Amino acid sequence: MFTAITHSQMYVLDQDEALDFYVGKLGLEVNADVDMGFMRWLTVNVPGHPDRQVLLEKPGPPSLSEETAEQVRDLVTKGAMGAALILTTDDCRKTYEALKALGVEFTDEPTERPYGIDCGLRDPFGNHIRFTQLKG
Repeated sequence: MFTAITHSQMYVLDQDEALDFYVGKLGLEVNADVDMGFMRWLTVNVPGHPDRQVLLEKPGPPSLSEETAEQVRDLVTKGAMGAALILTTDDCRKTYEALKALGVEFTDEPTERPYGIDCGLRDPFGNHIRFTQLKG
């Protein structure tokens, strides 16, 4: 049936601030930045992997009513939307130190796990992000 997942979505409260964070700090690259009139279609991906994109969507029309969008914004800010993004890295501790030097705030320092070393952070809006150095 299906052959791939090409896009996933996460809510951000400000798409320009999201670009600064996801591209400027995390090192992802912009795949698409299109004004569709009714919304801005903004996707990022890990460099060299354009086949898996994350839509950085501002809560609102056309998919949400203003009332629902306000509730979603509140949940995002509280960090109540669950794990939004999990990335892999070749060196978790080195990536942690580089991002920390850029002012990224972490929720978990690099920790040994059964599957490798991972740590957690939140984006400027409250979304949970983890990155993992998988056991080889």
